Amino acid sequence: MKTFDNAVAAITGAGSGIGRALATDLAARGCDLALADVDEEALAQTRAALPPSRRVTLSRVDVANLTDMTRFRDEVERDFGRLSVLVNNAGVALYGSFETLSLANLEWIMGINFWGAVYGTQLFLPMLVREPAANIVTISSLFGIVAPPMQVGYSASKFAVRGFSEALRHELAPTTVRVTVVHPGGVATNIAKRSRRGEGADERRFTKDIKKFDAALRLSPAKAAASIADAILRDRPRLMIGNDARFIDAVVRAFPAQYMKFLQPIFDPSKRFVAPKSID
Repeated sequence: MKTFDNAVAAITGAGSGIGRALATDLAARGCDLALADVDEEALAQTRAALPPSRRVTLSRVDVANLTDMTRFRDEVERDFGRLSVLVNNAGVALYGSFETLSLANLEWIMGINFWGAVYGTQLFLPMLVREPAANIVTISSLFGIVAPPMQVGYSASKFAVRGFSEALRHELAPTTVRVTVVHPGGVATNIAKRSRRGEGADERRFTKDIKKFDAALRLSPAKAAASIADAILRDRPRLMIGNDARFIDAVVRAFPAQYMKFLQPIFDPSKRFVAPKSID
């Protein structure tokens, strides 16, 4: 894609954070918007922040519900008749070790973070391939690159999003549809504060760790959104957002089996640094 003028974008999780910021950025660049979120009040707040001149539709959607997502697709087809950009952004967080997490909670996070992206992509792809140029954006995470303890559910879902997106990119290479997988680092959203505590997770440790993670989220959603929009126009297949994400990605590449020895102080300041012995 060379421009967003007269483009149409569908964004899930548009009620806050990166989703709201990306809606604002794309609208300023001339894009019409189909916005979805499970929180109707938050969606209305997003709409209020957008230029009245842009055509915007709002849909209450649970991305883990195929019926909801199918209705969202049908609404976009009815209201716009086309789609240029799909942003699979909706996501949630889950805190707890694997041995204490229920299958219900693991199914919950995979339903939103992974299946939401799969549903959106499968349902909207026929509209996207009709465009002379189109893009699918999937929001993975820094935790789709690195997998720290107590984030087994979240990392599993974001690694799945990454793998799905990369395979999809290769399959769609002969078409006019490009795929951009995004790995945000410390973007100042509410995802840490809204993290669900697994059944067996210690409440005091949960509170302490969530405060630590939240304090590390410093990059503004507006800057993250601008980077994503630019990546679409430049056909970038992979986007790391933030110096923290780029640094951790480099460490993981250098020490794929031992990176946690190097990164432990980042995720748990009480741990001292232990240098990896070799590069795998």
